[in-house]
This record gives sequence, structure tokens and C-alpha cells, in this order.
Amino acid sequence: MKKTVNGQGGAKRRLPFRIRLEKWQPLLRRVKRLFIYAGAVFALMLVAAFAFLFYLRTQALPVSSISQTSQMLDSQGHVIDTFHTEENRQSVPLKSISPYLIESTLAIEDQRFYDHLGFDLKGMARAAVVNIEHLDAKQGASTLTQQLARNLYLSHERTWSRKLKEAMYTIQLEMTYSKDEILSLYLNQIYYGHGAYGAEAAAQLYYGKHASELSLAESAMLAGIPKGPKYYSPYSDMKNAKDRQKTILGTMVDQGMITRADADHASGVLLQFQPLGASKQDGTAPYFRDYVRLVAIDKLGIDERLLSEGGIRIYTTLDGDAQRAAEDAVAAGIPASSEQQAALISIDPRSGYIKAMVGGRDYKTNQFNRVFAKTRQPGSSFKPILYLTALQEGAMTPVSRFKSAPTVFTYDEGRKTYAPNNHNDKYTGDYIDMRQAIASSDNIYAVNTIMAVGPDKVIDMARKLGIDSPMQPLPSLALGTFPVSPFEMASAFGTFANAGIHIEPTAILRIEDNKGEVLYQAKPASAQVVSPAQTYVLTSLMESVFETGGTGSRVAAMIKRPVAGKTGTTATDAWLVGYTPELATAVWVGYDKDRKLTTAEAHRAAPIFASYTEKALSAVPPKLFPMPSGVVSVYIDPTSGKLAAKSCASKRLETFVSGTQPTEVCGDHGDATGTATDNGAAHEETSWWKQLKRWWTD
Repeated sequence: MKKTVNGQGGAKRRLPFRIRLEKWQPLLRRVKRLFIYAGAVFALMLVAAFAFLFYLRTQALPVSSISQTSQMLDSQGHVIDTFHTEENRQSVPLKSISPYLIESTLAIEDQRFYDHLGFDLKGMARAAVVNIEHLDAKQGASTLTQQLARNLYLSHERTWSRKLKEAMYTIQLEMTYSKDEILSLYLNQIYYGHGAYGAEAAAQLYYGKHASELSLAESAMLAGIPKGPKYYSPYSDMKNAKDRQKTILGTMVDQGMITRADADHASGVLLQFQPLGASKQDGTAPYFRDYVRLVAIDKLGIDERLLSEGGIRIYTTLDGDAQRAAEDAVAAGIPASSEQQAALISIDPRSGYIKAMVGGRDYKTNQFNRVFAKTRQPGSSFKPILYLTALQEGAMTPVSRFKSAPTVFTYDEGRKTYAPNNHNDKYTGDYIDMRQAIASSDNIYAVNTIMAVGPDKVIDMARKLGIDSPMQPLPSLALGTFPVSPFEMASAFGTFANAGIHIEPTAILRIEDNKGEVLYQAKPASAQVVSPAQTYVLTSLMESVFETGGTGSRVAAMIKRPVAGKTGTTATDAWLVGYTPELATAVWVGYDKDRKLTTAEAHRAAPIFASYTEKALSAVPPKLFPMPSGVVSVYIDPTSGKLAAKSCASKRLETFVSGTQPTEVCGDHGDATGTATDNGAAHEETSWWKQLKRWWTD
């Protein structure tokens, strides 16, 4: 009979313990060996770690990187500025730094500084969670020691080798120095922007006091800057700086460092900052130098530390002779006792290169660059953009006529009216053409023109010419009622001088590192935005501004070369924007606080323009504006706008885009029309370049 494992009653019989233990013996032996191996590996790792730490402890830290002077050069290769920070790095002991600055820095940069050994594991884990949630590197977790290692010994390149070295140097710093010593090193070398390294230099730069004297409000503002000096410096962006100050104060409250009342009081303090640029008060083109630094950092992405101490060379477009002419013209153009301000920007229209820039009368007392101020109405200097639109659209020609008389215009489908007036209420009471309107700056003609072509098209033209300031499609746009910057106006007029080709204004040609490797090479954007024929006709019309009866005629004798331009005057602003074939220049004069101009003050822009233009081009022979194809010149009767016959009492040589010249003839029936070779109008050509131009037309 067969044996069963169940026995009587079918109950299951358990195996003896010894048999069951023998069954698990192989697995237990494997686990035992695994623990032995793991222990051995762990022991080896401990030995290796201690050996590595011992090795690091016996190795000297590397010598910290030495800054090199960076240079900015003009177009002739002359140094116009240097960047070096050794003079502005002032080390002080930790006890000479305000406790408020120490606590503010720890609160925003490394709250667990005194608890970790160089690496904040909790902070790293927290940052990793945030970054995973956002699928981006939204939060970092570098400790003060890590930042110190990176800033003292390494570059800011993002490579694994750099990160490994940073970790090694972080460990060495923690083993070599105490926490207070590390904190002192950090606060004495961290970059606070604008060339200031360390708390003492920063306190002097921003507040004109020692680091030991900083208040809670000052400290919280200062502690926020190293995260990104170009974003959080109060000189660069006060709103960003103030928001970060509030964040730091709130964090200090959360950490129990200060009370909420302390934070609220500090947040409400109106801080007094030192004027920026005290070390750069003298020298050539201070406003231009500031602009180049801004472009290099904000637009080209050059690291501010590299700019300050990396030994780079910035080659600029500045013309030293033109810059001196600009500074001299502004200085001579306004009495020394006057508070009136001025701005001048000059661009080579053929290349877009900025040749001269004056942002104000005294950089020492005010570093605000008015060249880029988009708060000034251009007045009538905007009108050439309107007239170019009319020429391009084919809606008008130089002999299109409107009556110069008080007029009420209706717009918005008749629901609104607009009643402009001429300066001093002066009207001819008769019909005038485009040349007469530009020369005399007739407002009624301008508004008639914008009503004919449409304000939307004028705005489109302004955008093509490089003007991006806000504008609205209203009739008053014709009279320059929407603010623009001198920079935009010079760029737009440069397009007129460059046969309708708009080239992006350029200040930096190239940037080289300390080894001569090119970091940046300028490639200005260029576009043909309007035809050469249309811009040439406009230029011919704008030359009348400097002829008898024109608004710029009082300075015509100062300029010994062909020039075109337009004046502009409002209650608070006066302009002259003009150009030769080599330079397009915008000059603005006015007051920073919109104070109204007297008649004498409003007349100062034109002499500054004339003085600068002639002096800047003193070594350049006068040139005619090159005449493109598609242009014709015929004699017209100014009274009727028709072709002038030989029997006409008066005649004027006028320029047209081919195909738009008048075909109807005034004078006796069958009488021949005048030609460009007819001497009958020679008496009207008063300047030698006009005579040459007429010869060229023949």
C-alpha cells in the first residue's frame, strides 16, 4: 500500500525543522556572502574617501584667477575706456561688515551655511524637486562655499569638469578655513555690479559709506544684487531691485532674523544713492561708453565679470574727431549758466555706424542719456516721414497743392474734428506745394497730406524706418505729437540719405577675448524699405529748409556743403534732424522737466547741428547727394504746378519720380516748355552746389 504525505484523515504533515533549515541554507549562505562583500566595499569606499580627503587636505588651493584689463576702442584704434576692478576691490574683516548685510546675504543665498559642510543636501533636493516640476533649471542650490570656489578659482563655463573641480575646491575650502573665514572671503570678493567687488567697495559705490554703516534697508537692497547685477542693480532697474529687497526682507522674517515690523519699515525707507559713474566722469564720450557696455551685456550676452576683468577688447564705431566736434557744439550752443539740456546722435547712413553721441551737457552730474529718451515730441521734424509716405503711395507729388489757411478737419467718420494752426498763426492765404510746405513747415498742408494718405500708412512707414515708439493713427500724428527718441529720428533720416536702405544703427564692430579670438562680429540688418528715387525727391525737397525762407536758413551760411533736414519745435522741445551723404544727425534741446522754451532757447538746436556737421566733416570734400535712376527734373510754374513754358513769368526746377511729373503746360498756347538747361531760372539757384546740381541734371 502506497504512503501518503497526508497521513490519516488527510491532515498535512509538517517537515522537521532541520529539513526545512537545510532547504534555506544555500540562500542564507549567499546573503551572508553579499553582506561580507558589501561591508568590504563600504570599508574600501571609506578608506578611499578618507584617502581622498587626506589628499585634498595636503594639497594647496590654486591661486585665484587674476583679472585683466579690458579695453574699449574707437574706430581709429584709440582706447576710449578701460575696465579693471583691482582699484575697486577693498577687503575688510568680517567685523567691519554690517550684521544686517551678513544676515541678508545668508537669508537669500545660503540659509544653512553654518550647518552644512560645503554642500546643502536638503537645498539640492528641494531645488531638484522644483526643477523637475517645471522641467527647467528654475532653482539652484549653490552654497556660499561653492560660489566662493567658483569665483576664486574657476570660470563660469557649464561643463562637468568645471563642476568636479568646484566640488573639490569646495571641500578644500571647508577643510582649510572656518565658516567665518569663508564668509569673510565671500563678502570681500563677490561682485555687486558696476565694477564693485566686495561689500566695502559696494557700500562706497551705492551709498557713499562704509560697509559697517549699512542699515537694514541698505543691506537688503545690496544683498540682492550679486544674483544678477544687470537685473537687480537699482541703477539698472529700480523696480527689480526693490522687489528683490522685499523678497529678502520677507525671507529674513521667515528665518526669525527680524520682525515683520522691521521688514515693513525697511521696505518703506527711501534710499539715497550716490551718482553712478564717479570714476568715469572724465574722458571721451561717456554716454557712448555707457551705451556700449549696455549693448555688450544686455544685447550681446557678454558676461559682466568677463567685461570687467577678462581682458577683452571692444572695437566700436565711434569717430574721435566727430565726437569732439559734437561735444564742442553742444557746449558752445547753450550758455553755461542755463539749465537747458541737449542731445546729439550722429550716424553714418551708409553703414549704420554711430559716429558721435552726446546724451547731455554734464555727465558728471547727470548720467541720463537723452539720446534714447522716448519722451520728446519731434514736432515738425516728423513731417518728412509723412511726405515720404505720400510720395511712395503715389497720392501726391512735389507740386500737389493745398491752401495755407485755418482749416477744421473731420475724421473718424465725421464724429470728430481737428483744428491745427500754423506757428504764430502765419498763413499764406493761398495754395502752396510740398516744397513750400516743407521749407516753411506749414501745419495745414501736413494735416491735409495725412488725411489724403491715411495715418496708418504713415505709422507703417515709420516702423520701416526704425521708429518703434508708440503712435496712434490720428491727424495730429502729422505734426509729430507722439514722442520718439533722437536715436530713432537719426536712424530714420539716415534711410533718406542712404537711397532708401535702412541699416540697423551699430555701436560695436567686434569683441575679442584676451587671446584675440572673436567673440562677436557685427552684422547689421539692412533692408531697402523705399525706392532710391522717392528718397532722392524727398531729399531735394528738404534741402529747401536751408534756403531763403526755410526754417533752417539762419544757419545755412555755417554749412558749406549740400545738406537736407527738418526743424521741429513744440512748446517744450526743439529739434533739427538732418543729413549729408556722410552723416545723419539728430539734435534735441529742451528741459528734463518739460519746462517751456523761450524763442531764443528753441533756436539753439539748429546752430548746434550746423556747427557739428561742418566741423565733423571738415576733412571731407563736399558731395552732392547721388542722383539715382528713375528721377527727372523739369521746370514748373510754382503758382499753378504745371510745366513752365518759356513765356512763364516765374519758374522753378523741380525733381520728380519719373512718370509723376506734370504734363499740362502753363503759358502761351504752343509755347515750348522750359528744360533743365534753360537759364531763365538761374537767378533762383543761389548756392554753388545748386549750380553744380543743375549742371549734373543737364
